[in-house]
Amino acid sequence: MPAINVNPTRQELTRLKTRLKTSIRGHKLLKDKRDELMKQFLDVVRENRALRKKVEDALMAAHGSFTVASALMSTEMLKQSLMYPKQSVELTMDFQNIMSVNVPQYHFKTRTADAGDVYPYGFAATSGALDDAVDALSGVFQDMLRLAEMEKTSQLLAEEIEKTRRRVNALEYVKIPQMQESIKYISMKLDENERSNTIRLMKVKDMLLKEAIEEKREADQEAMKSFREEEEL
Repeated sequence: MPAINVNPTRQELTRLKTRLKTSIRGHKLLKDKRDELMKQFLDVVRENRALRKKVEDALMAAHGSFTVASALMSTEMLKQSLMYPKQSVELTMDFQNIMSVNVPQYHFKTRTADAGDVYPYGFAATSGALDDAVDALSGVFQDMLRLAEMEKTSQLLAEEIEKTRRRVNALEYVKIPQMQESIKYISMKLDENERSNTIRLMKVKDMLLKEAIEEKREADQEAMKSFREEEEL
């Protein structure tokens, strides 16, 4: 018996065979998608690892410069120097489709194209270490956005890989075997019914043949009896 209840008819058999064919094709497509997603995921992970190290090194350098600047400048002067920024940034986002997964892409542009606008203070009363720190943070901003893209992309790809893997396993180990088992069961039932019908027809034929032979025998006996009666007369 199959794991699910099926109606053993030829219409159901045809429907199951069509579904099985479609499921096998879908299983292959999903496996190909899973393999390609894994390839894309590994590429993203490698880029993410290299970019993370680059960003961490740049942030450590900026932190070191801020530490030096805070040692050379008073706390009040450091706060006042950074209190009113001259430059602003506009951040936009769109999406890129990777194997039916929409991953974000971040873009930014500064309000002005002047590179000197990243320094919101005059150079006379500040330390050169503060200039180095601000310049380092300005330079690492693009890499930080790219790192955010890679982090989100790897997360979305990992979720899609897991969903695709579950679908592949469900088809490979549950759906397709169930349909194959149901097809086998229906085929056996139809063959069994066909054999039963054949045997039934043979029995009916034998009964009709016996009746015909019996009727012929009775007719022959009746004819012989009539013939004898005529001879006696």
